[in-house]
Amino acid sequence: MKIFLMILLSIASIVLIASILLQSGKSAGLSGSIGGGAEQIFGKKKSKGYEAILSRISTVGAVIFILCSLFLVAIE
Repeated sequence: MKIFLMILLSIASIVLIASILLQSGKSAGLSGSIGGGAEQIFGKKKSKGYEAILSRISTVGAVIFILCSLFLVAIE
């Protein structure tokens, strides 16, 4: 069980790192920080393509990573 959780933790960490690195930045420099506030106020719609899939993969990877970490600590 411990070996399986360690392998799953390694896979989850690699997936999490890759999915976060592939996401585009929310703002670009000073102009992005000025425009970013307006987007938050008026509720910019999320894209329903590549970015949404990467966001979902990041969320699932983070949950698996945290659960595996907690189970490994509980086992030892």
